[in-house]
Amino acid sequence: MPSPWLPSIAYPPTGPGFWDPVTSTINWCEEDYYVTIYSAEIVNTLTNLLFMFLACKGMLSCWKQGHDTIFFVSFVGYLLVGTGSFFFHATLKYPMQLVDELSMIYTTCLMCYATFSYSKSRLYSLILALSLVSLALFITLYYHYLQDPAFHQNAFALLTIVVLFRSMYVMEVNIRPYLRKREEVHKNQQQEGTVSKDEKVQQDVDDRRDEKIIKSMWFMIGWGLSIFLGGFGIWALDNRYCSNLRAWRREIGLPWGILLEGHGWWHLMTGTGSYFYITWCIWLRHCLNGRQDEYELQWPHILSLPEIVKTTKSDKTSSTNGVSKKGQ
Repeated sequence: MPSPWLPSIAYPPTGPGFWDPVTSTINWCEEDYYVTIYSAEIVNTLTNLLFMFLACKGMLSCWKQGHDTIFFVSFVGYLLVGTGSFFFHATLKYPMQLVDELSMIYTTCLMCYATFSYSKSRLYSLILALSLVSLALFITLYYHYLQDPAFHQNAFALLTIVVLFRSMYVMEVNIRPYLRKREEVHKNQQQEGTVSKDEKVQQDVDDRRDEKIIKSMWFMIGWGLSIFLGGFGIWALDNRYCSNLRAWRREIGLPWGILLEGHGWWHLMTGTGSYFYITWCIWLRHCLNGRQDEYELQWPHILSLPEIVKTTKSDKTSSTNGVSKKGQ
């Protein structure tokens, strides 16, 4: 019975669905077919629409702003993750489960290539690409053989950690030490009298700009990672306390019980965190290419979605921290 102190309606009973029987190797905490016979897990299905929206937003931004092709392809993979997850939770069929879970592996491998191949030789990039393809193929075949979701979860977590920390390493090694080294060169040039007053002013402006950019990057990383890890924590609690959550949902009724669908929150939060990560990588790539004056972060406030956009002439003269003032 729904709670008498909260306006709600009782949960409908579960029943057979259009896509029966269930063939997936895992079934999440949301009850099956309680709203419609056409979607096994309605909340887990619909929350994937955010994945699809963010993927399309990212692809459109890559196309309009001229970002590297690897990031457009990464957003395509991101779209495949959301689409595969949509159909997996709607049907609970094993083939759709593979599309959902393996596309997560493939997209992470794409980001791994983008991170590790930067400024490397063509031969190194080719060997890296073949290695990642081989790794993805191994994970695919071995996962299909084991049919153990824990293997996929561990493989995805390990790849994600490697890519994230490698990206942080690239940012620090290629930007922060470069700034310190450049400041030493500037100091020596000034002492030797080989730099003009105008050049010194411009060098100081560039140094302050880049220092503010890297601070903004760390804030963006921290916020996106907090959202992602928050989703992971809710996912873990949803798995651990499923029986309690199901009882509480039926006690408070609909629509409030939807707020206790932990796997749905996992979709919303990890999808948002992943979007932050890819966007940060786009910005990092432009900065590594020395294009700080051509691109900037447009992120009016922390509850909005960040985007890397081309600067305008007025932006170049009015902003030196790499963060757009639009909307602020």
